[in-house]
Amino acid sequence: MHTAIAIVPVFLLLIYIYFQDTGHKEPLGFLTLVFLAGCFSVVPAIFMEQGLSMFSFGDGVLDGLYTGFAVAGFSEELCKFLLLMLIVWRSRHFDEYFDGIVYAVFLGLGFACVENINYVYSSGSFAGAIGTGIMRALLAVPAHFLFAVTMGYFLSLAKFDPKHRGLNLFKALLLPVLLHGTYDSLLMVGGAFGQYSTAIEGVLFVVFVVFDIRMWRWGIRRIKRLQQLAAEQNFDPRDPFAGFTWNF
Repeated sequence: MHTAIAIVPVFLLLIYIYFQDTGHKEPLGFLTLVFLAGCFSVVPAIFMEQGLSMFSFGDGVLDGLYTGFAVAGFSEELCKFLLLMLIVWRSRHFDEYFDGIVYAVFLGLGFACVENINYVYSSGSFAGAIGTGIMRALLAVPAHFLFAVTMGYFLSLAKFDPKHRGLNLFKALLLPVLLHGTYDSLLMVGGAFGQYSTAIEGVLFVVFVVFDIRMWRWGIRRIKRLQQLAAEQNFDPRDPFAGFTWNF
C-alpha cells in the first residue's frame, strides 16, 4: 500500500506527458531506460548533497537559501541534466521538439519516484504515510514534473537550434536549479525569524502558492509551445492535406 501511495502520482503524470506527445511516440523500451536512469540519479545526488551539506551557514536565512539552491536544487538538477545529456542527447529517438520534454519528464519523475518511496516509507505509521503521500502528490511530485518540463524545453531548443545551443543548454540547467531552489527555500527559511517565524511562514506560504501556480502556467505554455514546434517540424508541404484539420 505504501508503494502504491508513492508511485501512483508519478505514473499519472508520466501517462499525461506521454499522451501529450502528438507526434511520433517515443519507444517504451527507451522511455523505461530513461525512467530507470532517473531512479538511479538519486544515488549521485545523495553523495553531492552530503558533500555540500558539510558547509553550513548556521540556522538562519542564508543557510536555508544555501540548502534550497545549492544542496538540493543544484545537486539534483545537475545529476538529471548530466544523465539526459549522456543517454538522450545523441539518441536517434530524440528527433522532434516535444521529445525533450518527454524524456526530461520521464527522467525527472524517475528521481521523484524513488524520493517519494523513501519519504512515504519513512513516515512511520500508516496514517503518516497517507498524509505524506497526499502532500507530496499535490506538491513535490508535480514540482519535479515542472522542473523537468523546463529542462526538457530548453534541451529541445538547444537540440534543434544550433545557433543558440550553448545558451539554451545553460538555461536547461540553470532555470530548473533556480525553480527548484526557490521552491525549497520558500518552505525552509520561514523558521529562521525567531518570534516572527509563524507570521513569516504564513506570508511565505502565500508566496509559495503564487509561485507554484505561476510555475504551472509557465510549464503548460512551454508544453503547448513545443507541441506547436513539433507540428511545424513534421509539416510536409508536398502533402496536399498536411496541416489540415477537421472541425466539427
